[in-house]
Amino acid sequence: MKPFALSGPIVGGTGAAHSRADIASFRGLPGHRPDIGESPAAIPANPGAELPTVDEPPLPQSSRSRFRALRGLLIRADVTAGLLTGCLAALAAGADGIGVLLLIAAMGIFLPAMSSATGLYAVDDLRRWASGITEAPTLLLICSAGSWPVYFLLDAMSAPHPTAGALSSGVGLAVIASVARALARMQVHRRPELRDRTLVVGSGQVAQRLVRRVMQHDELGLTPIGFVDDDAHSSGAFGLPNLGGLGDLGRLLQLHRVDRVMVAFSRAGHEELLACIRTCRDQGVSVDVVPRLFELLDGARKVDQIGGMPLLSLDTPSLSRGSRAAKRALDIAAAGLGLIVLSPLLAAVAALIKLESPGPVFFKQVRMGRRSNVFHLLKFRSMVVGADADKELLLDENDISDGVMFKIHRDPRVTRVGRVLRRLSFDELPQLMNVLRGEMSLVGPRPLVLPEAQALTVGWQTRRVDLRPGLTGPWQVAGRSDIPFDEMISFDYLYVSGWSLARDVEILFATVPAVLSGRGAY
Repeated sequence: MKPFALSGPIVGGTGAAHSRADIASFRGLPGHRPDIGESPAAIPANPGAELPTVDEPPLPQSSRSRFRALRGLLIRADVTAGLLTGCLAALAAGADGIGVLLLIAAMGIFLPAMSSATGLYAVDDLRRWASGITEAPTLLLICSAGSWPVYFLLDAMSAPHPTAGALSSGVGLAVIASVARALARMQVHRRPELRDRTLVVGSGQVAQRLVRRVMQHDELGLTPIGFVDDDAHSSGAFGLPNLGGLGDLGRLLQLHRVDRVMVAFSRAGHEELLACIRTCRDQGVSVDVVPRLFELLDGARKVDQIGGMPLLSLDTPSLSRGSRAAKRALDIAAAGLGLIVLSPLLAAVAALIKLESPGPVFFKQVRMGRRSNVFHLLKFRSMVVGADADKELLLDENDISDGVMFKIHRDPRVTRVGRVLRRLSFDELPQLMNVLRGEMSLVGPRPLVLPEAQALTVGWQTRRVDLRPGLTGPWQVAGRSDIPFDEMISFDYLYVSGWSLARDVEILFATVPAVLSGRGAY
């Protein structure tokens, strides 16, 4: 689930630092006029009325300072990626002399300059700052374009292998820049003073689900501080205080230095919600709206109009022969290259597994594949030998309450090496061989064990087997084992019904920060 963004520029969401008494007394003075965009309906009749309080951030920052910090770290990440890529290209090309320093310096300047020119530093979009998923096409274009100047520069330097250097620069820049940017975002969004203070409009099941997701995904850089609703379903039921009604919103935005408001299915009427959104946007506070039928909007890409009324268009699912061929070509190329590049790492992991505990290096498990064909999924063994036999003894400790999946935090059967492998998802690297054999894809639905697959009885759920199961997928990006089974199946259905090659590339790029953060790793 992704909130629909109706965000305006954040220009002053954290600028207010007055106490409640200051605000109340100031608004009580004769001749006081509301701030720009502050409608009379947004301010309670009694300006001195007490409202619930929440903890304030230790070092309040202005929104302008927040984005300067984000931009600064991303620029440093790009410079670092460029310098490392320059070294890699020079090494692959066999270049030497003063030209190597020139190449490294040029690469250190190239990526930040191109990122600035293409607007990668000038956005405040929630999804882009969170994971970088929407910047993937632009970043790939920059990296591809950068390989040509590298080739001509290496050729002018009379390097022995300019083609190898150019290819290394393109691939290396894409990989290193993605990782560096993911690490930069992780660092920024875990600093309390740089996180967006977020207010939720609504208090029902959708609001609770939204807050739970926000709290699970630290990389979004959001800190929920409370909710507002005229008809609260349950005060504080999901760990947040009820700060007031919709009429209090204008004052709450200033009082609590709110940076972002998320509207999640309040019982309020249409006009009341529109007034709330206008109040937020007029005060420079970003707004995200969870739309109706959000469960079906993952693949939505277009907004059409009929006589001035906007319509959100959902494309008809299409899995043509050409689309399948393009997906398979990407799988073969990427999996083959991955096995070659990662062969030293795979060998090292195999040695560590053998050294820690006796038994095979690989673990094989029967999974459900495309069109209900079963196959043996490969993993590095992360548990002691015979772990399956002990599963019955641990059923009472299952952390998943849906009655289908079986997961245990701090599973006693997992070895020390296995725990590290699971945390980094290295245990799944042997599945690249499943990809080469055509049993899996790089991106696809989650490969289910047979009991999980047999639990799917609704007709639309079977659409998930129209594509090969994936090494990664929307379930991996959303939080792996942290998401309930039924929501995971919904993710898979939406992915299959709205599949595109561009979507696969986006998910591959989003997998990097998801794995590095360790979300949902058991």
